[in-house]
Amino acid sequence: MTDASFPIAVIGAGPVGLAAAAQLLARGLQPLVLEAGPEVGHAVRAWGHVRMFSPWAFNTDAAARALLAAEGWSAPDPAHYPTGAELVADYLAPLAATAALRGHIRTGATVVGVARRDLGRLHDGAGRDAAPFVLHVETCCGVAAIEARAVIDCSGTWGAPNPAGSHGMPAPGEARNAGRIAYGIPDLLGAERAAHAGRTTLVVGAGHSAMNAVLDLVALAKTAPGTRILWAFRRPLGAVSFGGGARDGLAQRGALGARAQALVEAGAVTALAPFLIDRIAEQDGALAVTGRQDARATTVRADRMIVATGFRPDLSFLREVRLGLDPAVEATPALAPLIDPNLHACGSVRPHGEAELRHPESGFYIAGMKSYGRAPTFLLATGHEQVRSIAAFLAGDVEAARRVELVLPETGVCVTDRAPTGTTTSCCGPAGVAGPVLAPVAAADSGCCGPAGAPAPKTGGCCG
Repeated sequence: MTDASFPIAVIGAGPVGLAAAAQLLARGLQPLVLEAGPEVGHAVRAWGHVRMFSPWAFNTDAAARALLAAEGWSAPDPAHYPTGAELVADYLAPLAATAALRGHIRTGATVVGVARRDLGRLHDGAGRDAAPFVLHVETCCGVAAIEARAVIDCSGTWGAPNPAGSHGMPAPGEARNAGRIAYGIPDLLGAERAAHAGRTTLVVGAGHSAMNAVLDLVALAKTAPGTRILWAFRRPLGAVSFGGGARDGLAQRGALGARAQALVEAGAVTALAPFLIDRIAEQDGALAVTGRQDARATTVRADRMIVATGFRPDLSFLREVRLGLDPAVEATPALAPLIDPNLHACGSVRPHGEAELRHPESGFYIAGMKSYGRAPTFLLATGHEQVRSIAAFLAGDVEAARRVELVLPETGVCVTDRAPTGTTTSCCGPAGVAGPVLAPVAAADSGCCGPAGAPAPKTGGCCG
């Protein structure tokens, strides 16, 4: 057993990382939170203009609320749908400033390597599981080595967006033309308005981020004549799922897809489906994007591109850790079948915890958005449940670690084998069952992340 005097390192001070720290403190364990950005919630601040599709009642962790309540925190209106900026200002920043937690957080600390002390990935050695972890942490003063008894990587995927290229690699010319390409959801009605107003923008992607970008561009077009929207899908339009609509357990998430689908059907945007991007070039002051549409080479012109094709985990600093990853999804083998979009896309994943997130390297976990690898179905409340279970296990409470304390809402759609079933049953549970049978908990513990229903609801990488 690793020396209990060492802290438990938590990588990332976003919603899940801070929840992990709060859960560890509640168990009498000492966390050390290492945040690469200059402030907590660095990634969330990047999508501060995005409004979540679940209200405050669903977006906070129980242990974190307890720390805040002890200092007289006034909880936000549980029915209000916060933006990313509000999530930071009204929850994450006050949480990080609590007396219990503030001494456990280091900002401006980028983890550049994780390993067992004196034992690289190849070497077994005597007592490998008892050796502490060594984290190399880059700060303004250089690289320091920090020892830890366990590591919970909650660094998310926001900094590693998927590229536009159809092969999973950046398309030739994508990097060269990066100045005209945005990833995720740019602030189209704010800071990035001038770059897109009166111009043609090509949006790539079929998920909620792409939907929100398209909705914002349509809103922009109403006040900026000449604004044109192209929307590229990798699948034929008939195979694109716009979500569960009224069947979605999060009403605003369902409404988002319905609005996006209506825009396509009304011709408010030009749909390119299927369109597989092969290269991007600059041509006469604009982008010439060449791809295949119905197996024919096609080139479209756009002034700007928004690539909203999801994210992938950065595993580069974990090269010396023995990871157990599904070869396709890049999640643990126990979790991958529940979230693999090649198998299903219900979006409603059974709650899971320490057992499903365990890697061959004892004491090492990936939690939060990064735990889902390349899968797109992550919800913020899932991360809260993950770290609750991990903290319980690290404290020796195996029973609590195995116990399910979360119910997730259904999406109202289930796609298996890439074909819509047209039913409302969940592919995440037994046939004929509306969803997995789970232990109920208070609503405040079942939070999800995504756009809310204020004007033009949006979602981004808000769950990492």
